[in-house]
Amino acid sequence: MKKAHGKLVKGIKQYFTKAGIKKAVIGLSGGIDSALALKLVVDSIGNNNVTALLMPEKGLTKKANVEDAVDLCKLLKVEYKIIPINSFIKEFKKINAWKQNKIALINTKSRVRALILYNYSNTHNAIVIGTSNKTELKLGYFTKYGDGACDIEVLGDLYKTEVWELSEYLEIPKNIIHKVPSAELFHGHTDEKEIGENYSNIDLMLKGKKKMSKKVKDRIKENKHKTEQIHIIKK
Repeated sequence: MKKAHGKLVKGIKQYFTKAGIKKAVIGLSGGIDSALALKLVVDSIGNNNVTALLMPEKGLTKKANVEDAVDLCKLLKVEYKIIPINSFIKEFKKINAWKQNKIALINTKSRVRALILYNYSNTHNAIVIGTSNKTELKLGYFTKYGDGACDIEVLGDLYKTEVWELSEYLEIPKNIIHKVPSAELFHGHTDEKEIGENYSNIDLMLKGKKKMSKKVKDRIKENKHKTEQIHIIKK
């Protein structure tokens, strides 16, 4: 893991140098992916150059997740801001030109967070840090223009199981590492329940070390519009 950490830090540093930008902003949920992403960026460009935005949905986001995110920011000495997204979501619920379905309303939450991150990014000339891991990216398990919207994916070459391993090595707080993975988009939501497989099995499937289940195959097929380059119609 030491070698992996060194390569990731070096790559992040090179990206910022090439971009000519010193600042970064990241959405911090209290979960392991954003926690590890924050740690890597801090190790790369320094805590004084990173700002974390905590964007809970009051009534849904667990208090413990906000507290864990705040504690991590304090541990890493990173500036943070708490911006509840309820008022933004409320405005979307006022749309009555069509009946919004559950998926549209859920994805709006993720896209509102991306909007806030890019508002900060534009204002402060900061790079938006992505928090999706390799497993999620291969599955298309993210919201297009939501948590999939970023300038750099610092975990994009780490499978979920490797995220756990590197987090252990870098001593991310245990209560974050051992949480059940969830984007908290609705009550009772967990990643593995939604996908229908546990991450350990999924990673073995994606690495070709285990036969791929129909659920995983179908998800990859259905999400091609997310994982492939936007289709351009030729003249």
